[in-house]
Amino acid sequence: MPQSPKLINVYCDESCHLQSNEGHVMALGAVYCPQEKIHKITESIRLLKAQYKIKKSLELKWSKVSPSKKEFYISLIKYFFSEPNLQYRGIIIPDKRKLNHLKYDQTHDDFYYKMYFIMLRHIIDPSKIYHFYLDIKDSQGGRKTRKLQEFLANTIYDFNKECVEKVQQIRSHESELLQLCDLLTGAITYANRHLSNNLGKMSIVNEIKSKLPKHDLTCSTSFNYSKFNFLVWTPSS
Repeated sequence: MPQSPKLINVYCDESCHLQSNEGHVMALGAVYCPQEKIHKITESIRLLKAQYKIKKSLELKWSKVSPSKKEFYISLIKYFFSEPNLQYRGIIIPDKRKLNHLKYDQTHDDFYYKMYFIMLRHIIDPSKIYHFYLDIKDSQGGRKTRKLQEFLANTIYDFNKECVEKVQQIRSHESELLQLCDLLTGAITYANRHLSNNLGKMSIVNEIKSKLPKHDLTCSTSFNYSKFNFLVWTPSS
């Protein structure tokens, strides 16, 4: 009997994605792994919390990172890099001010979905099934998830949505993996904003950098480095 396609869960988050955000850096990120490994990984993260006497219910968010929990964050990043079933893919737009949507006859929303596709196209394998989970951020979320599913599916000719099977919103406190994506994407954004005033956040940035071949979060990783892969995207002139 042929083996059924493997189901992959993809947890997506974004930072400063709105055109009107104060920050000029825009980022999208995704943490992904086989669905059958989710329970094991979730429990491992919760055990790590217990080890550092952090409440199980505490939501891990980049905006809440503090120096007092620095050792926990370092251990969490080490766990991510040591867990073979976890991978990350991200995309950084260094300066939204340089975007010329009029030139390409697009809205900022159109650009947002295009960036999602550029980020995700290298992780989507048509022989597998994907469930995408996005953080609930605003009242437009339902429309956004429907459009993203349609955009991703149509771009890879998956018109029956057999590969991009689900795109769904969840609340970040419901998923440790979505929280992990928030932290990793926040770290890349922080590094590309050239900030260094929070020792807790810098500990995450430096731990990630120490694991990368180039030890840098401001330039694209090698395409072959799939564990923690990100693209620094710049518009064509």
